[in-house]
Amino acid sequence: MIRTGIFGGSFNPIHNGHIALARQLQQLAALDEVWLMVSPQNPLKRQEDLLDDQLRLQMVRQALTGEPFLKASDYEFHLPRPSYTWHTLQALEHDFPDRQFSLMIGGDNWQSFHRWYRADDIIRHYPIVVYPRRGSTIGSTPPGVTVVQASLLDISSTDIRRRVAQGQPITGLVPECIEPAVLTLYRPQTAL
Repeated sequence: MIRTGIFGGSFNPIHNGHIALARQLQQLAALDEVWLMVSPQNPLKRQEDLLDDQLRLQMVRQALTGEPFLKASDYEFHLPRPSYTWHTLQALEHDFPDRQFSLMIGGDNWQSFHRWYRADDIIRHYPIVVYPRRGSTIGSTPPGVTVVQASLLDISSTDIRRRVAQGQPITGLVPECIEPAVLTLYRPQTAL
């Protein structure tokens, strides 16, 4: 079995913190690969500031060039929307029987995990790797849920979008290869 971590997110945009965390999780959880699963829609988040699915996917692919254990995935783009993690994991298990999938989530998501669609089924059927997030408490976890101590870079996609909108630099926050795209795509449109 190929041990594969699913690291989902909107990646709006992907940044150096995402990549550094995915590298650490791959090693700490002894995974063969980590798939950065670009989410087309998160049922718990507002949609209006989300960049086009294909543009975000393209930036993730470009950002992961040279990362042998990290892969960009558009798998959820082909599933019914909104995309729920349970449906994604079930479909992945069916389509890739040679892989064991582990769900990778932050402590903030773990705190609200009980609200996720079929949360108990996910816990019963799939390994979950939880990493710390600033301001979240993980607490005790059931069998099958592993807490890893990954170090986090203090970078957020929200801050990157804000910096671009205000004309501030983002050098060092996103991979150099996608910085021009981020600056262009997230720049506020001016009315003519």
